[in-house]
Amino acid sequence: MGSTDNVHAFKSKITVYVVACWILAAFGGLMFGYDIGISGGVTAMDDFLVKFFPAVHERKLHAKEDNYCKYDDQYLQLFTSSLYLAALVASFGASKACTLFGRKPTIIVASVFFLAGAGFSAGAESKWMLILGRILFGIGAVPVFLSEIAPVQHRGAVNILFQLFVTIGILIASLVNYATSMLHPYGWRLSLALAGVPAIVLFFGSLIITETPTSLVERGNDKEGKAALQKIRGVDDVDAEYEQIKMACEQAKQVKHPFKKLMKRSSIPPLIIGILLQVFQQFTGINAIMFYAPVLFQTVGFKNNASLLSAVITGVVNVGSTFVSIYAVDKVGRRKLLLQACIQMFIAQSAIGGILHVHLKSTGSLDKGLAAIVVGAGLCVCYVLCMVMGTSWLVDTQ
Repeated sequence: MGSTDNVHAFKSKITVYVVACWILAAFGGLMFGYDIGISGGVTAMDDFLVKFFPAVHERKLHAKEDNYCKYDDQYLQLFTSSLYLAALVASFGASKACTLFGRKPTIIVASVFFLAGAGFSAGAESKWMLILGRILFGIGAVPVFLSEIAPVQHRGAVNILFQLFVTIGILIASLVNYATSMLHPYGWRLSLALAGVPAIVLFFGSLIITETPTSLVERGNDKEGKAALQKIRGVDDVDAEYEQIKMACEQAKQVKHPFKKLMKRSSIPPLIIGILLQVFQQFTGINAIMFYAPVLFQTVGFKNNASLLSAVITGVVNVGSTFVSIYAVDKVGRRKLLLQACIQMFIAQSAIGGILHVHLKSTGSLDKGLAAIVVGAGLCVCYVLCMVMGTSWLVDTQ
């Protein structure tokens, strides 16, 4: 976030074009969120399991099968996790591509990979096609460049826009899964194919949005960089901000060994804090909920359609919490939001864990009352609500 002086120094207007750029760039978050939410619902569909994982489907039908072993299949797990593994590897290449070719061309290529992933996944006839589709989804994870086109005074809210679109993508995926689960036997194909819709929007939208001024300047296109800055600010007087961008790019070029500088004693504390914030945000288990919500809800006693509907409710809470976070982050403060979220998540997880440990045996399920408490009060209200409210702002640190 910029200082108060910078906020007043840099002139800008929020134009229709600028807002369109923000939304189109944030569609990368919608793509990623859709991919997170779609896999859990698809793996809970009987038609999908019969096609690719018949052994898992057989175990699912056996009432006396251990609840913790029904979905124990390495390829089924790879179907979900290959997205993250591919995104991890591709992120290094994406960083280099952004530097060499610019943010806009990288986004165009990423959306093409994502479209290819949707095609392979929806048309899969074997497990390798499923896995390849998920890998292409991961490679197509779009780099975030919202912070480079957002005015300083709106940068925090615009950065959270990406997180908001992630949650919207998860909600849309839950709604799609609920609808397609009733379309036999190809509902799962439609769920996976619809991932291509936001990719198409992003592809054509990326032809409209401008390259970021920072990217243009760092590649030596100073005139184009200033013109792009004027376009996204909606004013002609951008000299002060333009000079700061040029200065920052020059300073970045002078850094010859960035990783060596990170190991300096003065850099280690903020480096460790920044990394651990991101790591422990993931270790709270939120991705397990978003990936496997329908499967978890089936385990505690919900039927197939009811479990998918419960995932929809979780998605609604997720989106609503992000709106609350956008409103509260600058009024309450990031630190207070994070601390209260940690306390409430600990209480919620402890309560849910205690209920499941005592009442959910290796076979059978919870009674309807306890299942409603776990899903409604525990997961939706206490856990998801507090998690999203307390940590959505962490996108600022990425």
